[in-house]
Amino acid sequence: MEGEGDRSKFTTVNLFLNATLLLLRIGIWTSALLYVTDLFPDSRQFSQRIIAQLTESFTAKTITLGSAPVSVLDIFRVLVLVLIVTVVARVVSNLLKQRILQETGINRGVQEAIAVMLRYSLIFIGCIVVLQASGINLSSLTLLASALGVGAGLGLQNIVKDIGSGLILVFERPIQVGEFVQIGDHIGTIERIGARSAELRTVDQVSVIVPNSKFLETEVINWSHRNPISRIRIPVSVAYGSDPDQVRELLIAVGHQHPDVLAAPPVQVLFRKLGDSAFQFELLVWISQPSRQFLIQSELLFKLVKAMHRENIEIPFPQRDVHIRWHDLPTARDKA
Repeated sequence: MEGEGDRSKFTTVNLFLNATLLLLRIGIWTSALLYVTDLFPDSRQFSQRIIAQLTESFTAKTITLGSAPVSVLDIFRVLVLVLIVTVVARVVSNLLKQRILQETGINRGVQEAIAVMLRYSLIFIGCIVVLQASGINLSSLTLLASALGVGAGLGLQNIVKDIGSGLILVFERPIQVGEFVQIGDHIGTIERIGARSAELRTVDQVSVIVPNSKFLETEVINWSHRNPISRIRIPVSVAYGSDPDQVRELLIAVGHQHPDVLAAPPVQVLFRKLGDSAFQFELLVWISQPSRQFLIQSELLFKLVKAMHRENIEIPFPQRDVHIRWHDLPTARDKA
């Protein structure tokens, strides 16, 4: 799963490299064709004319951005530099998170937030420096930004909403990387919070990609937020005739036996009600690892069943009394 996550992070880089490789192949074949045609006197003039035309097409400053004319080669150079800035920003933020922030011992979510803010800041500053160094006036991009804004408002509403939600998640931090949450039917640990979506690793070790806006629009249960200590409720029913005090002592003893159950707050037992065929209790225990709550609950149930059998405390099952009124049944004489 981690390998898939690493490959997904560099999708943009791979796309650019594949496009560059395609252009390189086209350039090699074109160069070979022009070289071959240049060897023959009859086609040499045609080859030189094509070379001159291609050179002029790529180097001529025919594209105007504001008051600064640029060439196709200049635009390609800017795109390469922006890609380099993006890669360097990602590498620097990862090094900061892995080599420095992890050594400080601060919360994993805070580490991720610092790394994300650093990466976006480096990309923003780097792009401005690249554009200014290339002679492109940023004020000339106002029209392009306006057009992109209109396009975003019409066709990219959900994407823009998710990106804005991602920034809110990074700064406000209602959820953080490493926290155990439930959103809808999915329960798991937040592994990554990206610009558009977050990765939720479920207890079944399945990665669920959730749009960032879902965390702000729907109700999210966060067991790890601020205080990771949470309580587990385990309903227990015993048959009528059992000693309630003995049952309470047994439940408390079993709760204390589990190594993951906290001593404070203390284990509690509630006598819920007198059911149709059983006394109904509830065992309350506190844990500090919400992601293991289902495993802890299962282990406690195993211990409870074993202890109740040892103490001869009966586990009830639904019972029904059937009353048959014989005098209402037809007799053989009635049938005859």
